[in-house]
Amino acid sequence: MRDRRSDYDITDDVQLTNIESVHDAVSAIFRSAFKQFNEVALKQAFEDCERLFEGDYPSYLPCDTLYHDKQHSLDMTLALTRLINGHERCVAKDERIGAERAIITVITALYHDAGYIRHEHDHQHSNGAEYAPVHVSRSADFLKRYLHKIDLGEYAQIAANMVHYTGYERTPACIRLPDEKWHLLGQMLGTADLIAQLSDRCYLEKCRDRLYPEFVLGGLTVKVDKLGNETQLYKSGEDLIYKTPAFYEGEVEYRLNKLFNKVYNYEIAHFEGERYYINALGKNQAYLKKILKAENFSLLRRKPPENYGTKNFPGLDVYLYQHPLKDIKRG
Repeated sequence: MRDRRSDYDITDDVQLTNIESVHDAVSAIFRSAFKQFNEVALKQAFEDCERLFEGDYPSYLPCDTLYHDKQHSLDMTLALTRLINGHERCVAKDERIGAERAIITVITALYHDAGYIRHEHDHQHSNGAEYAPVHVSRSADFLKRYLHKIDLGEYAQIAANMVHYTGYERTPACIRLPDEKWHLLGQMLGTADLIAQLSDRCYLEKCRDRLYPEFVLGGLTVKVDKLGNETQLYKSGEDLIYKTPAFYEGEVEYRLNKLFNKVYNYEIAHFEGERYYINALGKNQAYLKKILKAENFSLLRRKPPENYGTKNFPGLDVYLYQHPLKDIKRG
C-alpha cells in the first residue's frame, strides 16, 4: 500500500474531509452487504452532517473543536461501516444485523460528536471543547431530535442510548438497549471511534497540538477530588504524548478487548484477511515509543489538514507550548 495522505482513510482511497467521498464509500459497502437499504435516509444524514459541521445547520455554529472535527467523524463512520460489513460476511444468516439497524448505527456514528458543536446563541462558551465532559449526552439529545426529523423517530431513544458506547459518561453495563444485536452494534460504534483515531496518519501530532488544547478548555487537564484538592494530569501537549502509551496499554486495550469484545476483528472479513486499522494503530504506537526513547519531538513532522477550529482558534500557541520540555516530569 502506498504512503497515505493525511486527509485520506486507512487505505488511502477515501478522502475523509469530503462528505461525498465518504458517503459514496459507505453506500458501496451497504450495496454489497444488503439487498436494499434506506438510501434516502443515509444520503440525507450525510448532507445534514456536512451542514452541521460547516455551520449551515439551523441554530448551530460551525464545529470549532480542534481534534474532534468532521474528518474524525467521517473516519469513524467509515470504520464502523467496514466492521458491520465484516460481521455480516462471517456470521450465520440469523445472526446478521440487517440493513435497518446498520443505517441507524451509521447515523449515530455521523453525529456521535455533535455534542461538541455550540448553538448560535451560546454566549457562555468560547469553544465547543468546553462541553467535553458532557458532549456524549448532548450528542444523544441531538440524535433524539434529528431521527424524528428524518422519519426514523422509532429509533430515536435507541440511538441516544447507543451513542454512549463512544464515551465515558455511562459504562456499557448501564447502557439500555432492546437486545444483544443493538449492544453488538454499540460495541462496534465504540471500537470504530477508537481505531479510527489511533490509526489516523497524524494521530500523534493531533494529540499534542489539538487534543491537549481541547483538554485545557474542557477542564480535563486537572482532576479534583472530593475535598477540592487538585491534581494536574497533563502539563502540556508534550506531556500528553508522554502519557499516551499508558493510556493505550490501560484504557484503550481494556475497552477494545474487554468492554467491546474484540469486535475490531471484523475488519479482517471486510478486508479479506488484512488488518489495516490494527496494523496502523500498532505502527503509531511503535513510532511513539521511538520518539519518547529519543526524547525528540521534532520527529513529529506530519501536518494534519486544517479545519475550522485551527483556522479560527485564538491564542493556540498558548496551549501548545506553555511548558518547556525540561519542566515535564516523566516516570
